Amino acid sequence: MLALLALSPGTAVPFDQLVDEIWADKPIGNARNALQANILRLRKLLELVTGRPGDELVRTVGGGYQLVVPADSVDAHRFLSLAKRGSVKGRNRPDEAIELLEEALRLWRGPALFDVCDGLRCRIEAARLDERRLGAREDLIAAKLAVGAERGVVSELRQLTAEHPERERFSEQLMLALYRDGRQIEALEVFHHARKRLANELGLEPGRALRQLYQAILVQDRMLG
Repeated sequence: MLALLALSPGTAVPFDQLVDEIWADKPIGNARNALQANILRLRKLLELVTGRPGDELVRTVGGGYQLVVPADSVDAHRFLSLAKRGSVKGRNRPDEAIELLEEALRLWRGPALFDVCDGLRCRIEAARLDERRLGAREDLIAAKLAVGAERGVVSELRQLTAEHPERERFSEQLMLALYRDGRQIEALEVFHHARKRLANELGLEPGRALRQLYQAILVQDRMLG
């Protein structure tokens, strides 16, 4: 319940949505009373933790409940804000982007909403947050490549390409990092490995960006420096 309210701080979450999310697979006789009992316990817990009245933090609003806290007090929202700012900074201020994106990624402790019920909305939000986390890692590595930190990202990229073979951008970044570090043959091997994996698992050829990078490495295009 706290996770559902925290995903939309300052916004009322309807009773029915809370009931469906928490007890969708376990219908109960009097869902409204059960919900109120949980809200009461949540208010007591938050009052104990914060020292503020629980009914000020979790308010009854219309046909639902509202968590009254600033968005940046919720780690998920703080992460999204930092990741967005870091992505924008990466276009022309990679050094500042690195600071913002590293701060954003330090907020993570495991998969999103890992210890929360697996209701539909939580699953959707968890998938969205995990996807944005990977995007932030891509942006962070791009910023590090922009400031010449190729050697420091190679081992991380090897792990990422193994864990997420479907994300070709990680393969592109690994190829570029290896090439700039004077490891041209290894860079080309990354392409061939990605190509084989895509063909065997999905029946696809590498995307345009990956193929263009491969050709640029073959001719030692000066733009890669």
